[in-house]
Amino acid sequence: MSEAETVQAELLAKFGFLAGAVKVQRAKRVWVEVNRERFAQVFDFLVKGLGFSNLCTITGLDEGADLGFIYHLARDGGLMVNVKTRSPKGESIQTISPYFPGGGIYERELEDLFGAKVDGLPAGSRYPLPDDWPEGEHPLLKDWKPKGTGSGEKGAKHD
Repeated sequence: MSEAETVQAELLAKFGFLAGAVKVQRAKRVWVEVNRERFAQVFDFLVKGLGFSNLCTITGLDEGADLGFIYHLARDGGLMVNVKTRSPKGESIQTISPYFPGGGIYERELEDLFGAKVDGLPAGSRYPLPDDWPEGEHPLLKDWKPKGTGSGEKGAKHD
């Protein structure tokens, strides 16, 4: 059994509700999809129980009515697990900063670029958008249009 298959088996043994939601994509890549309500317990087990001690990044996705979040974790030896969860737009997810304090930078990106709400994220400055960027403007949402552009225009004019 490969290392990735072992992780898959351990996840399924601990969390029966993940049946059909844990896949070995290829060598050294495991994909897990878990609902928001059970995300914390699966994430905790991956970090504390299975040794995924490196947060590589968090990917945000605009999936229509929901925002998707993929947490890319790695452990020594190069095995990666990608954990995906979703949240309806306007609802919140819980910060992972107690596990990875440096993950706050990725969570700020989710807030700025997608309008995600991250409960428990420590106070800090905006990132990556400038401090004077208009509130409520989230440029990676599929339906976002820069203010000052109308139909047929290529983009906002900049002086």
